Amino acid sequence: MIISTTAYPRAALIGNPSDGYFGKTIAFVFSNYCASVQLYETPELTLLPSPRDIDRFSDLESLSSEVGRFGYYGGIRLLKATARQFYLHCRERAIPLPKRNFTIRYDSNIPNRLGLAGSSAIITAAMRAICEFYEVEFSLPEFANAVLSVERDELSIPAGLQDRVAQTYNHPVYMDFDREHMEKFHYGIYERIDIPPELNLYVAYRTDLAEGSEILHSRLRDDYNAGVPEVLAAMREWSELTVQLKDALLRHDIAAVPALIDRNFDLRCEVCGGAISEKNRRMVQLARKVGASAKFTGSGGAIIGSYEDEAMFDALRRELKKFGVEVIKPRIVGGMGEGA
Repeated sequence: MIISTTAYPRAALIGNPSDGYFGKTIAFVFSNYCASVQLYETPELTLLPSPRDIDRFSDLESLSSEVGRFGYYGGIRLLKATARQFYLHCRERAIPLPKRNFTIRYDSNIPNRLGLAGSSAIITAAMRAICEFYEVEFSLPEFANAVLSVERDELSIPAGLQDRVAQTYNHPVYMDFDREHMEKFHYGIYERIDIPPELNLYVAYRTDLAEGSEILHSRLRDDYNAGVPEVLAAMREWSELTVQLKDALLRHDIAAVPALIDRNFDLRCEVCGGAISEKNRRMVQLARKVGASAKFTGSGGAIIGSYEDEAMFDALRRELKKFGVEVIKPRIVGGMGEGA
């Protein structure tokens, strides 16, 4: 029997990057793209590579192009780290595992290294498949923690819980990473919320901005740990923006949303300006030029925002296409705005 699992890209609607700093965020996953995993029993444990793991190239240009798209590391390390963290989690909890082996492979069409949590999606799908294979169940908060541990503990990638929570719950989630609650339970306060269908959202991205989130988060972490007043104040304001947007969604006050989204990005520029490339800023500026709101979905390379009507969406798509930017309407998984 082949076990097949799927996970989707994540878009942070508001609050990022405060999720790793005891802040609050709202995020969702969308089904326009996906990472998929297939797993089946075999005599030996085998990890099969995907096209992004290739080590043979036609020429230097091909090598350079592949590194630009996927970085220097493919997905095999993600599968290997996921399997190890699963084993360690089970051992720490004295969960017995049967003597069975498997072959696992993955595929993903999620635009890579653009703040859409593509790597996390591969890990989430792999963890689901391994759990199903060994008939092990984790609570949703524990599952999200396990996925985070793959990147943070195994691969030393700076990361927060937001991406993993949204991908675990498969539903728009309001997340409160209250310090006291986190220190006591090791996870945040998570609440499923609905995104009203009348809220028109878009996601836009371009592949030549692939750079990963490590650079921004490393700098921000240093400033946060050093107690830089502007950074601490920004964390508080991002949390306040998240609460305000949550309340607006509950009231179906769509008119209040654009200003909150815009402020999220403007605040990031105030405290992380040096880590934001000119091309990333330009995407936001072009979106706002046609009247749409805009902020990063993650740490750069892709943006999310709201638009008023189809005329504005068409203008947004035309304007951004001139600069090689793809614009989509995200099919939100779960909640009132769910799309097939």
